[in-house]
Amino acid sequence: MATNYTHWFIRARLKTRQLLLLVAMEEEGNINRAAQVLNMTQPAASKLLKDLEDMLGVQLFDRLPRGMRPTWYGETMIRHARMALASLSQAHDEIEALKAGRYGQVSVGAITAPGLMLMPSAVALVKQEHPSLRVSLQIETSDVLMERLAQGKLDMVVGRLFERHDKTDLRYEAMVEEPVSAVVRPGHPMLGVARLALRDLVSAGWIVPPSGSVLRHRFELMFQEEGLEAPSNLIETTALLFMTKMLQQSDLIGVVATDVARYYADHGLVALLPIELPCKMDAFGLITRSDRLLSPAATVMLEAIKSAAADTYGRGQG
Repeated sequence: MATNYTHWFIRARLKTRQLLLLVAMEEEGNINRAAQVLNMTQPAASKLLKDLEDMLGVQLFDRLPRGMRPTWYGETMIRHARMALASLSQAHDEIEALKAGRYGQVSVGAITAPGLMLMPSAVALVKQEHPSLRVSLQIETSDVLMERLAQGKLDMVVGRLFERHDKTDLRYEAMVEEPVSAVVRPGHPMLGVARLALRDLVSAGWIVPPSGSVLRHRFELMFQEEGLEAPSNLIETTALLFMTKMLQQSDLIGVVATDVARYYADHGLVALLPIELPCKMDAFGLITRSDRLLSPAATVMLEAIKSAAADTYGRGQG
């Protein structure tokens, strides 16, 4: 970070209208429509774009017979323009919240198991201390959450970092490994089988995560390592509501994170098969951006998640 205020964008006299124009042009694919959206003339929009390109010394858009398409340089600037505009928008929201006597807002993303087992406690802690703090929680896959974190739509994520994720400017604090369990409807015939083994489950129908996911790969590997064919009667989904409903009206077996399995079992929706599955999900953790300052509201939530994790998983995150 420069501290002597000689940032390139000060020398370039960068305008927020140029950032808005970049985003509008990507969305509209046409400088005329982008200019209309921003209530400016087409010549004014063209001049704003040309000034920015001249300062950067690169072409941001390819001029095509029908519209304009961002170059690699353009895609880079558009991504950062979105982040800058999201940050400015957030600054306004926080100031308005503070003026109104509220404590602001925080957006958190979580994968399913910590979304179920960790986040309710963390949110309860936050609301206990700051009832007016607005909390937004999104439960999604790690890939979706990491993209939203990069776009500035989330302040933090409780999820997994995979090899394919760009780890530049990320801070990761591991929490816990995630075992998985096989679940069935209460009263399922296999619940009465003594010394249930993996070979007994090959011919069963399964509800599994989609092909390409880490858990699906390890699920198939688990059978192969015992010299068995992986089950072929499969339904692929990550939708827990569908899974629990489908299990209740069939003899299918579902594979889910053990924390999730226990939660549904406690509520009588499923039963855990008495077999230890020799496959685990990678550890998940708390992920934040190291290149952005957390707001006061986000800092409060971060500490609440760490505190709830110490209670839930028996380990501190400090």
